[in-house]
Amino acid sequence: MNFGDREIYFHRDRVTENRGKHTLKKHYHDLFEIYFIESGACCYFIDNKSYNLAPGDIIFVPAGVVHNTEYKNTIHSRMLVNCSEWFIPEALRTTLCSKPHLYRNPELTDDVCEILHGIEQECREPDEYSAESLRCYTYRLFFLVARNPNLCEAAHSDKHYIEDAIEYLQENFASSVTLDGMSKKYFVSPEHFSRVFKKETGFHFSEYLNLLRLKKAESMLRQLNAATVTEIAQSCGFNDSNYFSVRFKKFYGVSPKKYQGLNKSKE
Repeated sequence: MNFGDREIYFHRDRVTENRGKHTLKKHYHDLFEIYFIESGACCYFIDNKSYNLAPGDIIFVPAGVVHNTEYKNTIHSRMLVNCSEWFIPEALRTTLCSKPHLYRNPELTDDVCEILHGIEQECREPDEYSAESLRCYTYRLFFLVARNPNLCEAAHSDKHYIEDAIEYLQENFASSVTLDGMSKKYFVSPEHFSRVFKKETGFHFSEYLNLLRLKKAESMLRQLNAATVTEIAQSCGFNDSNYFSVRFKKFYGVSPKKYQGLNKSKE
């Protein structure tokens, strides 16, 4: 739903048959995300950590943060809410929007479900009061969690160097980063590093690196009207502007040049 710049969307997903291991599209977006798992289990990779989610868990994903959900057993039920900052209490924006949060508090599950069902109903049958009503629901949810904190730590792994590697990539993606170079940095073979990276994050190494670069390029295309597509591609780590254009169009649905032009016309 879109109330001007006050965006909010609700999505419920139920999978009732087991189709084996399943990974949802890896992505990021400009809206804050509330993820609640009703049944089943999954591994949720976000920022540089992996979390093993169980029924009743709720995770908050700040806007612009890369995340990925992997279901080893696809039978599950989940609810998602994506919303703009307007639906987040000002008193909590700094803490909620600065880093990912995962909460596990069984005593809150019924209350959380009730609130999410209310959001679902408002989104299905909107009227002139829906924007304010939805804001009341989201405020209630955020304050409920804030007043009953029970933070669940990230899933622990014996491959701690992957977290360090991800932080390194987030800071150095625009440089000449390679799989060989990263494997040497951590004194493992490229095959081993690639295998562990995929296991811990759900991403292939090149896939994650390209996503970081594309994310930065998209931001630059919106903000730097005077820069050429080739200049932006090179500044984000793409040595081949044609390859960059192909990857960008596949991810965003339009060419970099057209995307830049669309944002110029908005201004």
